Order: sequence, then structure tokens, then C-alpha cells
Amino acid sequence: MSRDTQLKERWEQLVNILSNQFSQGEDLDLDAIIYLIGVQELGKVHQAFKKDEKLNLMHIAICRLLEPYGFYEFEYFDEDGWPHFKVKEELPPLKAGEQSVLMKEAIVNYFLEKELID
Repeated sequence: MSRDTQLKERWEQLVNILSNQFSQGEDLDLDAIIYLIGVQELGKVHQAFKKDEKLNLMHIAICRLLEPYGFYEFEYFDEDGWPHFKVKEELPPLKAGEQSVLMKEAIVNYFLEKELID
């Protein structure tokens, strides 16, 4: 099986699992899954968040997802328990499609690590 085919199958499996758990019948999109990862990483799953906090949650998720690729490194948790990362390497310029594939690959790897999918 090609790498692209395997990624597509795992992505569809993941979207199905997360959509069934967190959505009312509609498939979650990439941004919604990134948001869920941010909430998971923060560890405050039963809290309501303001708009700016939601953006920060997505930033946490992106940092965490791209950390294994060498782009970010965890630094510390602040007094409110929010994780902070530092940039280790700037992301190369990517076209929209390339960025989407990178994020889907990173998300699939994240959930493989968490053993939600195989």
C-alpha cells in the first residue's frame, strides 16, 4: 500500500471516529480536529473557551503536532497551565495542499501515538 493511500485511509478512519464522538452527524474538518487536539493537550476538556482562547488552543495543537518534525519545542507550562513552545525551525513555504497534507499526516501520527487508530 502506498504511503498516500495509507494516509488517506487512516485520515478517513480518524475523521469517522472523531465525528461520531464529537459531532452531530457531520464530518469534522481539519480545523475542528486541530481544535480538539488543542483542548486535549491543555487538559481542560470540560471548560468553555473564549474566541481568543480557541485560537490559542489551535496554536497549541499545531505546535504539538509539528514538534516531532523539529519545527517547535515545548518550553514550559505557565501559571494557568497553558503549554508554551518555542520555534526551532521556520516552516518552509508550502502551498495550501501541501500544508493540508502535512497537517493531516501530523494528526494521523498524533493519534497513532495515542493508539486511537492503527
